[in-house]
Amino acid sequence: MTTVPTVETEVLIVGSGPAGASAALALSTYGVPNVMVTRYSRLADTPRAHITNQRTMEVLRDLGVEEDVIAQATPQHLMGNTVFCTALAGEELGRLRSWGNEPLVQAAHELASPTRMCDMPQHLMEPVLVNAAIARGSQLRFGTEYLSHEQDADGVTATVRDRLRGDTYTIRAKYLIGADGGRSKVAEDAGLPMGGQMGVAGSINIVFDADLTKYVAHRPATLYWVLAPGATVGGIGAGLVRCVRTWNEWLIVWGYDVNAGPPDLTEEYALSVVRKLIGDDEIPVTIKSSSAWTVNEMYAETYSNGRVFCAGDACHRHPPSNGLGSNTSLQDSYNLAWKLKLVLDGTASPSLLDTYSDERAPVGKQVVTRANQSIGETAPVFEALGGLAPQTPEQLWRNIAARKDTTEEAEGQRARLREAIAFKAYEFNAHGVELNQRYASAAIVPDGTPDPGFARDPELHFQPSTRPGARLPHAWITSGTRNLSTLDLGGNGRFTLITGIGGEPWTEAARILGKEFGLEITTAVIGPGQEYEDPYGDWARLREIGDSGALLVRPDNHVAFRRQGATGDVTAALGDALRQTLGRG
Repeated sequence: MTTVPTVETEVLIVGSGPAGASAALALSTYGVPNVMVTRYSRLADTPRAHITNQRTMEVLRDLGVEEDVIAQATPQHLMGNTVFCTALAGEELGRLRSWGNEPLVQAAHELASPTRMCDMPQHLMEPVLVNAAIARGSQLRFGTEYLSHEQDADGVTATVRDRLRGDTYTIRAKYLIGADGGRSKVAEDAGLPMGGQMGVAGSINIVFDADLTKYVAHRPATLYWVLAPGATVGGIGAGLVRCVRTWNEWLIVWGYDVNAGPPDLTEEYALSVVRKLIGDDEIPVTIKSSSAWTVNEMYAETYSNGRVFCAGDACHRHPPSNGLGSNTSLQDSYNLAWKLKLVLDGTASPSLLDTYSDERAPVGKQVVTRANQSIGETAPVFEALGGLAPQTPEQLWRNIAARKDTTEEAEGQRARLREAIAFKAYEFNAHGVELNQRYASAAIVPDGTPDPGFARDPELHFQPSTRPGARLPHAWITSGTRNLSTLDLGGNGRFTLITGIGGEPWTEAARILGKEFGLEITTAVIGPGQEYEDPYGDWARLREIGDSGALLVRPDNHVAFRRQGATGDVTAALGDALRQTLGRG
């Protein structure tokens, strides 16, 4: 019997979903050899995750695939409403302007980022990420099942099985990334401690084709929530009709009693649910697939063990509420990839990799908590209609009809319903949850200033800041005839030092220290007559430093170091900051 030789690489990635594919793309972009394996014979064939928020679009912008995503995604303005109804063809109960389409939130989106959120279903997103990763050097092996791993002082040896041939072989890597989803075997084998619980409720996905233009084109939306008898059973709190492609490809989410187990997912059953939520039996429907899944509330307390790191659903398992799943997954990988690159090329100490868990685990916990909380926040909508207490369907319809009465009681019911729908902004307009991530770790150098906290609700509202640990604020600046974002100054796997007029000592220090550390540090001077100018004055209002001050920005566009001016020994100050950030202190 022929022995299959060990495959060798720098980084082995298990899983080709959003976390795995983006890890491969980022690593290959940075020139790090990597092998990605997936037990499946193809990429995602169902829509699954879809909301793509501004922070993720910024990551995709930096990785050079933003335009590829925009070309295929549903644009933000067609995501615009969240509709609550008794069925698509039934009675509308109210709408919420969502996903940045409420006028004040839209303005906040415009101010916050050079990017726009969009709806990019996973079966379209994965090929964009994977194709770009392969084009840049990633090696992908389909039909390759991860079985186990062993690690030692120098690397990780993973045993995998070729599902086509049936034989096993080993892959030797310096580091292993487990991006193998909510039932991650890599996370289990690595012994990552988990909080929360799995299987708290049950849901069914039904993918189907139907031309629903006449019911939706006048109120374009990503999500249509159906409040009908049985909608509160398990699942995500209501029946959901989700637009996959405008306006003829759809996905329905319907709950089931997780204790009783999922129903028999026959085509007849799937069609009955579709008919119930559409409310028009004459519309031609083609069922494409149906599957059962469970709502989870679980998060890893640490994301790594030695040379093994996990990302995405392997670390944070939660319902699709708020549309945070794939976004958090891509951002996990973006945080990890540049650190692996600098450790592998000897620029940074391996201790830099400890900051991955320190920075991303709190984000994962927040996301799991927020997503599950959003399910509970659907209940007041039902409560306003008297739809939570056990009752007959006929009684629910009477309750819904009663809100149109001229009585004082009906007026109160209408007010409660409006308030309940408006409160769902925490699910559909949580701009702060998406952008307010501020890291605290050894790779962040505090500047000694007190943390002012947030002036407004940090879940709903984004608050830009240049405090170390915060994402670099976006402002439109110019370079000659070119308009660009301050975020475009950074990224590309490099550190960036941003200063202004009078900040020449900082740029000289960056040049000297870049050579000393073997580190590429891009410098950007912003001011009148400089390479970059601030014609609107937006950057001056956001930077929170003086003209001669400096910001050291990491490859992921988070601020590592900040100083107000150029006083003192700036070379020593910047050198100390780099040593701390790179773990070389």
